[in-house]
Amino acid sequence: MRIRMLISAAVATISLLAIAAGSALAHKHPSRGGHCGVSINVVPRLIVAGEPVVIWGRLRCANQANAAGREVRLFHHLIGEGGGFSFVQSATTNSAGFYLISPADGVVETNRAWYVRALSARSAAKRIRVAAAVTLSGPTEGQLLTGYPNRVTFTGTVSPADAGARVVLQRQNASTGSDWRHIGSGFVTSSGTFTIVHTFVVPGDANVRVLVRSQRRNIPSSSNVLGYVISQAENPQLTIQASADPIAFGESVTISGKLGGGANQPVTLLARGRHQHGFAHIAQTTTNGSGEYSFPAQSPINNTFYRVTSASQASAVLYEGVKDVLSAQVSATTVPAGGIVTFTGAVSPDHTGHAIYLERKGADGDFHVIEVGEVGAGSAYSISRGLYAPGVQVLRVFVPGGPENQGAASQPFAITVTPAPASTLTEEPQESASFPQEGQS
Repeated sequence: MRIRMLISAAVATISLLAIAAGSALAHKHPSRGGHCGVSINVVPRLIVAGEPVVIWGRLRCANQANAAGREVRLFHHLIGEGGGFSFVQSATTNSAGFYLISPADGVVETNRAWYVRALSARSAAKRIRVAAAVTLSGPTEGQLLTGYPNRVTFTGTVSPADAGARVVLQRQNASTGSDWRHIGSGFVTSSGTFTIVHTFVVPGDANVRVLVRSQRRNIPSSSNVLGYVISQAENPQLTIQASADPIAFGESVTISGKLGGGANQPVTLLARGRHQHGFAHIAQTTTNGSGEYSFPAQSPINNTFYRVTSASQASAVLYEGVKDVLSAQVSATTVPAGGIVTFTGAVSPDHTGHAIYLERKGADGDFHVIEVGEVGAGSAYSISRGLYAPGVQVLRVFVPGGPENQGAASQPFAITVTPAPASTLTEEPQESASFPQEGQS
């Protein structure tokens, strides 16, 4: 009898060791007596407020038949708020012990941590980081003028509302689309809005966004990007204007204007790029009997400064923006939950090494960044994202502008995510989740 008891104990010990070895990272607190353990997986780990979250895992027991049909209870803790964990919702395991909660925890808007309990077992806690959904509005994208009389007002919303959080207005300062510089600031009101008034002083590109410095409830959160070209206020004695501003790469623009009291006078068109230190003469023409002039169409590759001179006058500096041209294709428009969609395409002109964003349309109707990639060799790109919550998600690709060119967005793609069993789901790769850099604030 004693030999049989020893053999039974040894077999039970080996069974429990096999369970522990197969899920060493998944279980924190096994059930009393060590007979069961439960795992938890959370995806995505980095989201924008309102993006659905999926939680799944498996209950494993020494006698696996005991894991079927069991209640799994989900608990959460809101980071940055007082109190501990509280119950959220529950699910039931299938015949193999798997459970699935999709979407989990309703509308997730703030940083939080979760764990689950099943029988007497408790999982480890898993955290996710949540960016606020930040929307920036301002003048219609295009040309703005320098000087205090031409100051502009930017407004926006922050969801969830984070009253008192600092809002930093930033301007892109690098050709790679990843260097943001502080040019103004404000604060979030109790209703989740903000207002920032700014005066542009120097002609040039102005690709702007805001970064919200949350008070622990969210990670630092960036808005959409607005693209402007800043030109000097007009000299009424020698005006200058563009037929379109900005233009897309490959398009042409006509520079024209009027010389006051300057009928039949020669005028010269000058231009310089970002890396040139002085203006170069590129064309000459003669005004008509009313002093009006028009130069042959120009086709700049990058953002370009233009100026016109006569014998006695110089026009203001006109900054002509050149928008990128972006192509995009998606690997599939229907995927099972946990499936990966990959967007590929190219950017013109060459933007090798430039940041590129994958954006998702939120409940607020605006697009928010959910993944950051980099344009590769030959100005081609590939950017991927795993989609987990069943339903339709609308995604697009966006290349942020900079001193070289204005940004561009692809057409939106509607991706249908179909339900899939928990047993087929996998965790995100550790390196997959990234958001835009914070920049200077």
